[in-house]
This record gives sequence, C-alpha cells and structure tokens, in this order.
Amino acid sequence: MPLPAPMPALLTILALLISLASESRAQDAPQRLPAVQLQAGMHLIVAELAKTPPQRATGLMNRRQMGPNEGMLFVFEQPGVQCFWMKNTLLPLSIAFLADDGRVVNIADMQPQALEQHCSASPVRYALEMNQGWFAKRAVAAGDTISGAPFRP
Repeated sequence: MPLPAPMPALLTILALLISLASESRAQDAPQRLPAVQLQAGMHLIVAELAKTPPQRATGLMNRRQMGPNEGMLFVFEQPGVQCFWMKNTLLPLSIAFLADDGRVVNIADMQPQALEQHCSASPVRYALEMNQGWFAKRAVAAGDTISGAPFRP
C-alpha cells in the first residue's frame, strides 16, 4: 500500500529544520577571507583582511589552527580606541594595534575564549592578530612598523 502524500505544512517544517541545522554548522565554521602580504622587518605575514562589521565580529572565531606566519588584519573605517575579546576564539593570540602608517601602538596577549577586553592605547584603524608570541619571538614591539599595501597612502 503506498504511503499518503506528505502534507505541505510538514514539508515546510522539515525544510526549515534542515535550513536551521545547516546555518548552525556554518556559524561554527571559521571564516576564510582574502589575504594580503605584510612585512615586519624581514618577516613575511599573510594576513586575512576583515574589513566589514560582520567579518570583524567573527574574526578568528572557531579557528583551530593557523600557520606560523598567518594572521588577520582588522581594518576599521575611522580611527578609534579598538577593543577585542576572545569569545569563541580557540587559539591563543597576540594582537598588535597599528596606526595608519603601520606603526605598532601597543601589543597584547589574549587567552582563548576569555571575555577580558584588550584595547588600543590610542585611536587606531588597524589591528593585527597573530599566534600568541609571534611578535615577541621576532622582537616586534611598540614603535616598530608593519609594512604593506593597507598602510600606503
């Protein structure tokens, strides 16, 4: 005996549940963004560019690993005191807050999933997140310059 035809409402509910499950999985997946090459002295960096509010809000969330010279450059429309936290971020990171010319204003180390805020010491338009200790291991400190296309006039 054939099964009765499914009711349209049941099909709609089933489609909605599948859509929600797919969306939930997508939100847990780390974002991948176009990258730019930067340089800290003789050290090359491949930094994904987070330029829109949703890209900046997601940042490196849910990322389980990052290459030794990979990072994310956050680009803001206007200079301001920029603050970051590590909600849903699984990697320990170091963040360098950068002036318009790429000069390092200050650097902070951030712990995975911590809600403590880490802020720039003065208004900036850029922040560069790298694996924790990347700047210290390469002797990059406040006053040094990161170079690359985003910092050119």
